[in-house]
Amino acid sequence: MGKGLHIANTHGWTLERLQAYEKTIQKASMARRIATIRLLMQGYYAIQVAELLNLHRETVSEYVKKFNTSGMEGLLHRKYAPGRRAYLSPEAEQEIRRILEFSTPAEEGYGCESCWDTRILKEVLEDRFSVIMTRGGINLMLKRWGFSYTRPTYALKRADKNKQESVERQLKVIKKLRRRVHFFIRRRKPYP
Repeated sequence: MGKGLHIANTHGWTLERLQAYEKTIQKASMARRIATIRLLMQGYYAIQVAELLNLHRETVSEYVKKFNTSGMEGLLHRKYAPGRRAYLSPEAEQEIRRILEFSTPAEEGYGCESCWDTRILKEVLEDRFSVIMTRGGINLMLKRWGFSYTRPTYALKRADKNKQESVERQLKVIKKLRRRVHFFIRRRKPYP
C-alpha cells in the first residue's frame, strides 16, 4: 500500500477489475483518479503516484479518502459550482416567452411596433420585472430559448403574380445553363 495511505478495499474492487474499468473511462481526469487507486494498490508510494500522474500529493490522499468512504461512486463524483443566479424566475421566463409567441409590442402597450427586438424587450424586462439586462444578454437568452432573429420581407402591393412567376422560371433556366457552362469550361482540357 502507499506510504501513509491505506486503501480500505471494502468495496470489492480488485486490481484486475480496476485496470479493466480504467480502460473503459473516456474522460482523462476520471481515468487518472482510478489510476491513482490502482497504482497505490500495486504498491507504489503516494509520492511516486503523484509524480507519475502529475498530481499534488494532497490530491492523491483526497482520492484515497473518497474511495475509502464511498467506493468508485465517491471517487468519480465531482461537484460543480452552481453558477450565477438567473436574472428571471421561471414564472417570469414563462411570461416573457408567452408574450413573445402570442402578442406584439403594440398589443402589450409598447409603441406601434409589430415585431419584438432586444430594445423593446429590455424595456419590458425593466418595467414588468425590474430586471436590467444588456441587449446582448437578452439576445443570448433568446437564442438559449430557441428564438432566432428574422428580418421581415417586403410584399409589393401592386405586384403581378404572373410576371413574378415568369421571372422566377427564367432565373431557374439561367441558373441551370450557367452551371452547365461552368461544368464544360472546367472539364475542357488545354490544347497541346
